[in-house]
Amino acid sequence: MCWDWNSRFVRQSYYRHVYGQSSKREMCFDNIKVSASAWDTNLAAANQKFLSVNYQASGGGAFLVVPLTHTGKLPDVYPLCRAHTAPVLDTSFSPFSDTLIASSGEDGKIVLTHIDEDRLTAALRIEKPEVNDLEPVLRLSGHVRKAGHVKWHPAAENVLASSSLEVKIWDVEKAACVVELAQQPDMVGSMCFDWTGNLLATTCKDKKLRIYDTRSGELTSIADSHTGIKGSRVEWMGRLDRICTTGFSKFSDRQVFVWNSGDITRGPIKQLTIDTSSGTLMPFWSDNDILFLAGKGDGNVRYYEYEADELHYLTEYKSSEPQRGMCWLPRRALNTQDCEIARAYKVTNNLVEPISFIVPRKSDSFQADIYPPALSGKPAMSSSDFFAGKMADPILVSLDNLCETAAPPIKSTLYASTPGGSTSAAVSPALPTSDPPVPRSSSRAPSPVSTRNDPLPPSSSPAVEPPTFHQPTPPSSSNISPTVETSLPEQRSANHSADFDQLVKENQELKDELAEKDCVIRNLELQLEKFKTNQMKIIELSKNSLN
Repeated sequence: MCWDWNSRFVRQSYYRHVYGQSSKREMCFDNIKVSASAWDTNLAAANQKFLSVNYQASGGGAFLVVPLTHTGKLPDVYPLCRAHTAPVLDTSFSPFSDTLIASSGEDGKIVLTHIDEDRLTAALRIEKPEVNDLEPVLRLSGHVRKAGHVKWHPAAENVLASSSLEVKIWDVEKAACVVELAQQPDMVGSMCFDWTGNLLATTCKDKKLRIYDTRSGELTSIADSHTGIKGSRVEWMGRLDRICTTGFSKFSDRQVFVWNSGDITRGPIKQLTIDTSSGTLMPFWSDNDILFLAGKGDGNVRYYEYEADELHYLTEYKSSEPQRGMCWLPRRALNTQDCEIARAYKVTNNLVEPISFIVPRKSDSFQADIYPPALSGKPAMSSSDFFAGKMADPILVSLDNLCETAAPPIKSTLYASTPGGSTSAAVSPALPTSDPPVPRSSSRAPSPVSTRNDPLPPSSSPAVEPPTFHQPTPPSSSNISPTVETSLPEQRSANHSADFDQLVKENQELKDELAEKDCVIRNLELQLEKFKTNQMKIIELSKNSLN
């Protein structure tokens, strides 16, 4: 009798042979002074055009933004965003605008910054550029303690969540906090929106997992989570009504829990013990139903395939250099010609290394079976629609041609839907019903390991520009109603215009002086580092001479 051993004992999977491929030194981002803050954060964020890293700077908080197309050693003098008065703790790119980034810091402020790509490119091309740091477009104040995390809404434009002892939901367009979730007994350790953004899950130092309604701010459910004294993290598992948390047991074992978001009070439906290392596990979910686990201080990245409420171990990427943080590229920017299903950016002491996770296949054609639809980068609704109660799923695109498409059905019938419409409606995205899908041209992120050129997505129509952020403007003379303007004397109007021009001129002079001071500060920092290095060399030489 002939037995089919493969079909009988080996679980069938498209991703069984996925491997991680590291990058050469010249394809990494070198000479980055990564923040030394002990706060549990990823330290970096990425979109399809830029990479941001929390920066170690004196005299306040800063973070660095570098184009993904520029790899290698960064110059010693490079534009930063210095909008915080204390260390930056977290950054997050807007999912609908490549040039808008939010940051939070120990000063309790939330800052939005517009990324001037021309300024960054000029600083990379010129040997000794002038330091013109990135300028914030909006500052939000609302947290008394440090603001540890910041997250954008996955479907609504200009909706932002920030956390401290409480979680605030901001309407960025109006520069106002619209919803404040119930205050927690201690600092929020991690938070994550569900697929539609109607719910938000948080973890806290009191070892509780909480789920909130993002419109009413009410606590919908709470459950005991990991019992260890160290922090835990939470990650919503895409379109599924499942939540993944990582943490520690009371015996300091690293754990992974999977929860049914519809009833977390019953406890986790799946528990997995990883090892006894001390670093926090950073969970990252891919729409391929793959869960990546990267431990802080580890040199490896484990990944599991989730199917029928089971986590099936695939393999792990191993390296000798421990990671301090990690972020992941949006799926629509992946290199599909090389069968790249995920790309991580691993943060070490002064280096950020791209790691590509690849399915080994020989065909050059698009592999539809390993590329489910990805988030499009186009908002499904506005912030006013969201706070008015509208519900919509994120808009998806096919990675073959970047055209809008419907989400595929969830594979397993064991995935129960969540009561209350949290994710049960997240099977098909909100698409226009009158107009057919329009192809959208988009640039993919450069592949750090590819030996072939990325294909250009076909497009028969002009590129659709990403949504632009509208900065709230303070009242000025231009906002006065026409009826009032006509009643004012012409002389007074002319005086107001002259005063306005004078203020603009003074403001520009102050900006120029501030840029000069920033340049002096940066040069002093470099001189201080050289002084410390020389001092260490002198000590070593004196010790050697005595011996």
